[in-house]
Formats: sequence, C-alpha cells, structure tokens
Amino acid sequence: MIKVLTARYRGDFRAVLSFSDGAEGTFDGRALLQRSGPLLEPLRDEAYFQHMFIDAGALCWPNGLELSPARLHETCRDLVAASI
Repeated sequence: MIKVLTARYRGDFRAVLSFSDGAEGTFDGRALLQRSGPLLEPLRDEAYFQHMFIDAGALCWPNGLELSPARLHETCRDLVAASI
C-alpha cells in the first residue's frame, strides 16, 4: 500500500510529495480548490493550505480533510520514480 512520506509546500497551492515507493511528484491543489464543500473552503486561504501534514500515510489538514495517498500518487505531476 502506497503512503505519502513527506510534503514540502512550494507556493501557489502546490506541494512536492514523496511516496513510500521512492517516487516524488508535485501535487497541484488548485484543481482541488475548484470543487466545493465545507472541508475544502478553509484551503482557499493559502496560509491555511500550508498547514498540511502527514497522518498514517495520507495528506491531511487540521480541519479533518484527508487525501488518499494512492490517488495522489496517480495524479501528481512530474512523478519521478526512484532510481534503482
């Protein structure tokens, strides 16, 4: 099962994520913010968006929003696999 290991905020609602399989890629949160819902509203504030953290391998925010590591792995731009 894939897990997010680290998330480094890079500005403009983007973060570089590293995964348990050694891959690394850019998560673009702007697409997420085009959706609506009570858990997404606080993320529209870039200062709040930066409060992301990892819990049990998922990307999370203090309001309880949790994004699936497998889905993030599938959708990250510029995903680069670890070299063997």
